[in-house]
Amino acid sequence: MNSTLRLTLITLALGLSACTVQQPVEQPQPPLETTPPSGPVVKPLPSSKPKPPAKPAVTPKPMPRTSASFAPPPGGASHWDPRLGVYVLEKQTNTFYRQRTYYRWANGWSWSVSPDGPWQETDSSGVPGGLGRAFAQ
Repeated sequence: MNSTLRLTLITLALGLSACTVQQPVEQPQPPLETTPPSGPVVKPLPSSKPKPPAKPAVTPKPMPRTSASFAPPPGGASHWDPRLGVYVLEKQTNTFYRQRTYYRWANGWSWSVSPDGPWQETDSSGVPGGLGRAFAQ
């Protein structure tokens, strides 16, 4: 019986100590009610000059010239197209570059390790995904 009484007292002490350790939970305050000011409402007089329309706050970002992941083609004027996921060569129509490979669209895909060829034919599975989707027939 002595051990049962001791166990009961320890359990009671631990249970009560847990109650004293907990932090009280703060209840959110209800929002303050505001009442409109009493008396006449003063409105500004209309201006004789109309206000110019507000300019949009968002300006379009310029297209990045380079990619953070892929190096640009050596010795050629190009820009990075994030939608296609490749560099677009500026002086050659429908010619693209990524990871040491040039891709060209001329009623079908071909690829080369040089912008001047020789070109080897391939299908859309042989080009980066963005190019394949952009030129899908």
